[in-house]
Amino acid sequence: MKLSRRMNLRFMTKKIKALSIALLAIVGMVQAQEVDQALSETDSTTNTNRVKLDGIAAVIGDYVILESDIDKTLIDLQNQGASTEDVTRCGLLGKLMEDRLYAHQAVQDSLLVSDDMVNAQSDRQIQQLTQQIGSVEKMLSYYKKSDMESFREELFEINKLRMLSEKMQGKIVEEIEVTPEEVRQFFYKIPEDERPVFGAELEIAQIVKQPEAPEEEKQKVINQLKEIRQDVLENDASFNVKAILYSQDPGSKSKGGFYSMTKETPFVKEFKDVAFSLREGEISEPFETIFGYHIIYIEKIRGQELDLRHILMIPDIPKSAIDKAVKELDSIRQQVIDGKYTFAEAALNFSDEKETKFDGGLLRNPINFDSRFELTKMDPTLYNQVRNLKDGEISRPIREDDPRGGPPKFKIMKISNRYDEHEADFAKDYMKIQELALREKQFKAIKEWMDEHIEDTYIHVDPDNRDCDFANNWVKE
Repeated sequence: MKLSRRMNLRFMTKKIKALSIALLAIVGMVQAQEVDQALSETDSTTNTNRVKLDGIAAVIGDYVILESDIDKTLIDLQNQGASTEDVTRCGLLGKLMEDRLYAHQAVQDSLLVSDDMVNAQSDRQIQQLTQQIGSVEKMLSYYKKSDMESFREELFEINKLRMLSEKMQGKIVEEIEVTPEEVRQFFYKIPEDERPVFGAELEIAQIVKQPEAPEEEKQKVINQLKEIRQDVLENDASFNVKAILYSQDPGSKSKGGFYSMTKETPFVKEFKDVAFSLREGEISEPFETIFGYHIIYIEKIRGQELDLRHILMIPDIPKSAIDKAVKELDSIRQQVIDGKYTFAEAALNFSDEKETKFDGGLLRNPINFDSRFELTKMDPTLYNQVRNLKDGEISRPIREDDPRGGPPKFKIMKISNRYDEHEADFAKDYMKIQELALREKQFKAIKEWMDEHIEDTYIHVDPDNRDCDFANNWVKE
């Protein structure tokens, strides 16, 4: 019984996630009217009333889906290691049709994605693929492309469609919320023997010490950034080259510090405030964020979108500052063990992490901001930090490097609570139940949107695919 309810929970989650997953496929784009004309064109020589364009699986609005798109999508899923045991051609075709309906309607609703944003995304992907495979030549060979231009064109079409699709889906659900009463009704409508079972979970608390760079190191970095800025402004030096040589941002260094961003892009507030205060061609004075010190050069402004380059420099933290942080954490740990403070009191008094110190050091799950982490879904790094801790035990100081390039921090950790696998309880699991209720409401909204726009949009499904048992009514009567 428990197994079936766990499967039910996974199905509910999977059903919603499927709405936002953009499958990679090669995109063919032609005017739907032209395709329809070709499909019904009469050949006067052979007196054939209909000529079938070989390879067209379906047409959605302005988008054509080829039979080869289905094949390539299946291959891509297999290459990513995804299980394709339950994947059918009809299911893949249905998903490709959904993505293209979203993208088609996004264009109709003027939810535009700029070519610059799409190209920036393609550049990031090419960089990542090159690093993974080893070289540009190997990458092109792996993807069976003769030159970079054709590969970029293909990536552009894939990313443009995906970004339009995501933008449309976001618009459909952006204002959907659930009230506490809706959550209650959702939960109690589920038969008792079908209520989801949640896996084993942990609540984790931590106390953090952030070693500080001395003032002289900070000033050294500020002076370096000022010199770079002056060299670019007065001697026409290349900001791009300077970023490649000096920036310590792993995400943009190899691209000359380049980012394309809007006010919705998830950068820290201080960075966005400076970026959007500058005019095109301006270079900021050095400023500080949690990652270190930056200067920003605005390359291009397109309405609310910026193309910028930046240089990040991180002041050196001497070994003495690191040793001091570790020593302080050892002392705090011992005082908690001796009963001088509770862990929560020590977090409030001594932790440098403002996001957790006022909540007893309690970590929040970034997915839903709940305090619980399901073991099977935990971030591997976090899991490895706590997997050997017994209940009530406090870890020795742990070093944690910032994957975004910021300075390292040190922390001691404790498992505050442990929850065994259990059937959903409305009071104890309210946050998770709320999330499921919201997803179901979003799913219904998207289904209603899909039904309405299928009715209003030009759709042609090739006769060979009309027997598919689609989730949506793609084959109109």
